[in-house]
Amino acid sequence: MDFNYIEVLVTKCKNNDEEAKEKLAEEFRTLIYNISKRTFIDGYNAHDIMQECYQSLFKSVYMYNLEKHRFVAYATNAIKNNMSDLIKRIKTRRSTEGNDALSLHDNFESNLPSEEISTETSLCEMCDYEDLKLALKNLGGEELELIDFVFYKNYTVKEYAYFKNMCYSTAIQKKKNILMKILNNISLYY
Repeated sequence: MDFNYIEVLVTKCKNNDEEAKEKLAEEFRTLIYNISKRTFIDGYNAHDIMQECYQSLFKSVYMYNLEKHRFVAYATNAIKNNMSDLIKRIKTRRSTEGNDALSLHDNFESNLPSEEISTETSLCEMCDYEDLKLALKNLGGEELELIDFVFYKNYTVKEYAYFKNMCYSTAIQKKKNILMKILNNISLYY
């Protein structure tokens, strides 16, 4: 590939020159053919994959900054990234659609997740909650302040360090020590 020639074609493509678009597609044909030959996507044949690659190519023409002078690398990465994203989307969608999501047996309702919380689960959660309350009572004022700030008010440790005018690493270490203290206090109850 002649990189300077490609840059000229891209400039013409940005000005809606149809002949330049055809020539650019011809220049990338081998690359796109090789990518589509090596790519398997469930539900797509080779021509569908090639079409996706050409769409990526022309989208990259539209998005490309002419001052960069690196279109070949830019387009190649765009095409490969699009194929990766397409594979991920199809893989995710496949598990929630079609045969993989279909259940064809009599006790279908037994496979549905239950909305009810079992008595055992409820009692365990109540015990955990009580143990946590007891462990929190053994903390000092500043320790409770950090726990409240980070876990109940959903701020970050970085924000806590800024708020308390302390080094971030000191705040992290303080959080670790407090969590270990809570864990040790909970372990004492068992």
